[in-house]
Amino acid sequence: MQIIISKGILIWSLIIATLGFQAVQADEVNIYSYRQPELIQPLLDEFTKRTSIETNTIFLNKGMIARLELEGERSPADVILTTDISRLQNLVNAGVTQAVASETLEQNIPANFRDPADKWFALTLRARIVYASRDRVPDSALTYEELAGSDWNNRICTRSGSHAYNLALTSSMITHHGMDKTKEWLEGVKGNLARKPQGNDRAQVKAIWAGECDISLGNTYYMGLMLSNEEQRAWADAVRIIFPTFENGGTHVNVSGMAMAKYSPNRDSALGLMEFLSSQEAQQIYAEVNHEYPVHPDVALSPVVESWGSFEPDDLNLDTIGANREQALLLVNEVDYDG
Repeated sequence: MQIIISKGILIWSLIIATLGFQAVQADEVNIYSYRQPELIQPLLDEFTKRTSIETNTIFLNKGMIARLELEGERSPADVILTTDISRLQNLVNAGVTQAVASETLEQNIPANFRDPADKWFALTLRARIVYASRDRVPDSALTYEELAGSDWNNRICTRSGSHAYNLALTSSMITHHGMDKTKEWLEGVKGNLARKPQGNDRAQVKAIWAGECDISLGNTYYMGLMLSNEEQRAWADAVRIIFPTFENGGTHVNVSGMAMAKYSPNRDSALGLMEFLSSQEAQQIYAEVNHEYPVHPDVALSPVVESWGSFEPDDLNLDTIGANREQALLLVNEVDYDG
């Protein structure tokens, strides 16, 4: 079952959650998800097929922590699915998750992709890359630092600088270069924008296709999503992927991940789902359906993802990236990036 939450029906959804899930059985798992339902449903269907455990999904595009705090011990949530390391850390810092001890999770997920206290676990990786015009950009290699250079004046499109994906990149820049140089970098990138930040990652690729800009920042998996969309395929065909690196590091990566809700009423079934999502079988589904990079080291990339080429992930600690988020937002606002 899926319930999609919008602002106008928040109160009604709370009633559903507190009343409709009260009689939850041990053979069900209730999921609060930031991820779009269509991106996770194939995995949930396979889990139910294998275990006969039903899944109930509530999609929340905002207010997840506030909702969990409001529900408290009455919360029906078992498993939380979200994107971005900062969102995972915010869940932990808010005290709405619990530690999970599992040898299976430890075996399937490398230590650098899970919380040292076992309160969050990464499921997939995505690189923050450059989409470049096939016709107007001959470059095959770039650094993130070069995006602030004069060569790209009036040639860059991005979404909002305060979006989680761009904040994570800025957080990494802070770790590599400090606050002052990161501020200079943000000012330089802003000065190179061809238009005011707007839309999502795919909208930037559309702008390249339309000739409004030559390069954009985006997550890798959007290329796969555009290629599988009849209308958007033309956008994807107009660009190619460049894997930028930091001058003293690799390509910036972020994660999608999961956590067990603090008051999970179906803990055993929830753990079963989490372990399944970390398995080679589920990771392969992620790779094929969502065009993401599996965290399980033994899972092969999908042919589509493999066709984009290889890259060396930056080795910054994910916790450090998340910890710098507030400073990154401060700098984005200070330079008025979206203005």
